[in-house]
Amino acid sequence: MLSIDQSRDRAEKLVERAVAAGADAADAIYVAQGSSSVEVRMGALEAVGSSEGEEIGLRLFLGQRSASVSSSDLSDEALEALVERAIAMAGEAPEDPFAGLAPANRLHHGDGPAINSYDPQPVEPKDMHERALAAEAAALAVAGVTNSTGASAGASRSVVALATSHGFSGAYSSTSHSVAAGVIAGEGAGMQRDSAWHSTRFLADLDAADEIGRLAGERAVARLNPTRPRPGKMPVLFDPRVASSLLGHFAGAIGGQSIARKSSFLLGKLGERIFAAGVTIIDDPLRPRGLRSRPFDGEGLSVDRTELVADGVVRTWMADSASARQLGIAPTGHAARGVGGGPGVAASNLYIAAGPRTREELLAAFPEAILVTELIGQGVNPVTGDYSRGAAGFMVRDGAIAEPVAEITVASNLLDMFATLEPGSDLEFRRGVDAPTILIPEMTVGAA
Repeated sequence: MLSIDQSRDRAEKLVERAVAAGADAADAIYVAQGSSSVEVRMGALEAVGSSEGEEIGLRLFLGQRSASVSSSDLSDEALEALVERAIAMAGEAPEDPFAGLAPANRLHHGDGPAINSYDPQPVEPKDMHERALAAEAAALAVAGVTNSTGASAGASRSVVALATSHGFSGAYSSTSHSVAAGVIAGEGAGMQRDSAWHSTRFLADLDAADEIGRLAGERAVARLNPTRPRPGKMPVLFDPRVASSLLGHFAGAIGGQSIARKSSFLLGKLGERIFAAGVTIIDDPLRPRGLRSRPFDGEGLSVDRTELVADGVVRTWMADSASARQLGIAPTGHAARGVGGGPGVAASNLYIAAGPRTREELLAAFPEAILVTELIGQGVNPVTGDYSRGAAGFMVRDGAIAEPVAEITVASNLLDMFATLEPGSDLEFRRGVDAPTILIPEMTVGAA
C-alpha cells in the first residue's frame, strides 16, 4: 500500500492533469484499502480472505458544469483517458449555479490534528483464527445454545488522500480490527438467533474474543419463548444496540441536501427546541481512535467538534459547499465523499450525551414498559417523521427485565419522540454513532 506522501502525490497529479486538459477547477480523491479475515463454524475453518485495491476519483468543472469519474486502473494511459472522459461529460452537463469547490478561505492547512487512527501492529492470520475460534467456543458453551451461524475475525487498513486545484492537499491512514459471533438457541420452531461484535481502530482496544462470544450466546438464549404484549400505548426503551438509529434519522434530517430539497421533517426547525431541555447531540470528528474520525472533510475543509443540538435546540444544519450555497450559509465541514461521485453530507463520530438517570432508573421509571433490542425494516418517512418499525426485545416490569417479546411494531412520530426522549447515563463510545439507553415515555405498540 502506498505511503501517505505517495497517496497525496497520486491525487495531486490527477488534479494537475485535469487543469492542464482545460478544467477550470478540479479535485481528486484516492483511496487504497487492504483487508484480511478468517471465518469459522463449529470449530472448523470456513474461509480465509484477503484483498487489496486502490481507486481514484476525479471531479472537474467547466464553469458551472461538472462531471465525476473514477477508475481502479491507475496507469498513465487510463488516467489520461479518465480526464478526457470527464472533460467530455462536463461539456454536456447542465449548468448548476451552486456547483464548485469549497471556499478557499475555509480549506484546512498544515498536518492536521492527530486522530490516532492507525495501528502499526502487524496482524497474523493465525491470531485472527484463534480469536474467531475463541469467540465461537465461548458462545457455544452458553447453556441453551444449540448451533452456530459462525464467527469471524478481521483486520483492515486504508489510506485516503484528497487534493484540489485551489490549494488543498491532505491524506490520512487508518486501521480496524474486529471480532463477531452468531449463534442459535433452542430447537425447531422455537429457535432464536442473536450475535455480538466489536470493532476498533487499535487491536489493544478490542474486547476479548471469549467475551464477545459469551455475549452472543447469552443474547440468543434470552430470546427463547417470546410472547406478544397487549397492543396500545406504552413506554418504550431503546437499548444502546438500537438507540443509535434514532441519531441516524436526526442526522439525515439536518443534512443540507435534505433541507435544500425541502424533504426533511425538520425543515424550519433550526434554532428551535425539538428535544427536551438538557439534551445535547455532538459530532466529534477529532476523537482519538474514533471509528469515523477524520482530520478534514470530503472537500478539504477543517473539521471540529460540533454541538448539533444544545439544551434541546437545533444549532446547525450539516452542509457541504453545494447545499450551503443553496441555503445561504457557510459549509460546516461535514462533506463526505467516495471515489464514485461528488460530495454528500455525513456525520462523523456522532453521539447523544449521557443523561442524569442510570439505565436502572429508566427501566424503573414506569410500572411496565418494553425494552427494544432489535429493530426490523425501514418504516421511517424522512419527510413527515412518521415512524413505524418491527421490533423485538423484552418486557420490563417494576424495573426488572422480564420475558422476551417478538413480532411487534413500535410507532410514533420522530418529532414527538425527540421532544420527550430521555437519554440514560450509560453512554459508551463503541461505534461510529453512539447512544445510551433511551426512554420514550409513550409509543404505540402493536403486532407486526
